[in-house]
Amino acid sequence: MAPRSLPSLPPGPSAPSASPVSSAPSAPSSVPSAPFAPTVPATPPAAFAAPPVPSPSSATAVPAPAAGPAAVQAGRGPADRPHLTELRLSAFAGHRRAGFPLGPFTLLAGPSGSGKSTALRAYEALARLGGGAELGEVFADPAACVPERARPDAQRRRGFRIGCTADGPQGPVRLDLAVQAEPELRIVGERLTAGGLVLLETALRDPGRRTVQAAWHTAGSAPVTRAPLPDDRLGTALLPLRVAGKTDGQRQVLAAAEQMVVALRSVFSCDPRPERMRAPVPAGPGRLLGDCANLADVLWRTQAECGRRHGQFVAAVRAGCAGPVAGVVAELLPGGAVHAQLDRGDGIRSRLDRLGDGELRYIALALVLLTGPGVFEVDPAREVPAAFQTLTVLADGFDRALDERQRAELLRLAARTGGSGHLRCVGTVSDASWAVGTAGVTVVHLDP
Repeated sequence: MAPRSLPSLPPGPSAPSASPVSSAPSAPSSVPSAPFAPTVPATPPAAFAAPPVPSPSSATAVPAPAAGPAAVQAGRGPADRPHLTELRLSAFAGHRRAGFPLGPFTLLAGPSGSGKSTALRAYEALARLGGGAELGEVFADPAACVPERARPDAQRRRGFRIGCTADGPQGPVRLDLAVQAEPELRIVGERLTAGGLVLLETALRDPGRRTVQAAWHTAGSAPVTRAPLPDDRLGTALLPLRVAGKTDGQRQVLAAAEQMVVALRSVFSCDPRPERMRAPVPAGPGRLLGDCANLADVLWRTQAECGRRHGQFVAAVRAGCAGPVAGVVAELLPGGAVHAQLDRGDGIRSRLDRLGDGELRYIALALVLLTGPGVFEVDPAREVPAAFQTLTVLADGFDRALDERQRAELLRLAARTGGSGHLRCVGTVSDASWAVGTAGVTVVHLDP
């Protein structure tokens, strides 16, 4: 069967009646369709063709059982903390028309090749774009993000589509993005919607210029404002620099954009590497790296900052490591290096280099789940107080090298911290049967 052209994204909510930016009907399957089909008098963006699939989505979700107050049961967390509730991969690598619900603690489960790591890669890409990164920095190999059998259009253009939904004080806010990967990398369409209204919509108007035509909701003397935006950055992240906020419509646009950007920027990708955690490390600022190689330096900081939280961490280490554990101690060595040890309580201390891979991964993940955003090497929205932000941890291979006891303890910690609203987690596992039915845990099953 010959590949069909990729269907258009679902039409967006209605724009203001006088707005020149509105959704057009989807083109027939034999006619390539534009990413967002805006009705500006311009050359339409390239169609991104993808192979047919047997069903709209290859993912099925097992929602988290209710736990705690109503807001937590619904997976919202505190209403003043923006957070993502859905990741959409309309056409991205091996995914097409796939949507993944995200709860306080979400596990993407499936065999090798089902696209678990790909989904996390898309989440991280959106996060970096939300932080203001250029498109080329985020997608170093954009061709790898294009569906394998996607057909180029007459201009030999191909690309991919991703999106997400952020919940918070403004209610659900949707972001959809169409990216051209070949022959040159550029954003060719973006749509931000909230409350049944298109707040921002962009489209490629002149392929010869490195800009897109943008129109955002104003609801003042003019219903929309139009201006060019660069085609290598997320327009939503640029709105605070372009929108004055003088009208109710402009303030609505700014509030929705801020909610989306804050939800996206507070992301920490974590994959503990035991082989890098065993040796002493130079003393530094105590901000945990994604591979957790500087674990000892972070423990040197956290053991002195909060005795109560360090006590909780020691209790978690005791529950997941072999042998007695009376404490976890970080010490400064001559020369300025720092190393960490487990205090066995009888005068014996075990250095990290004596622990197994599973124990080191468990210790690192327990520290991540029990510490605050200020401990991680991330770039949050500094203009928003930390109390109004939720950090999301992305953990590929969450249960790698862990035994049943360690998995259960990390699951308990993740569900507890997710319920508090200050930290959420999205992890990947091959088999999530051990987590199904746990309060506060959402399991999404992916099929290859």
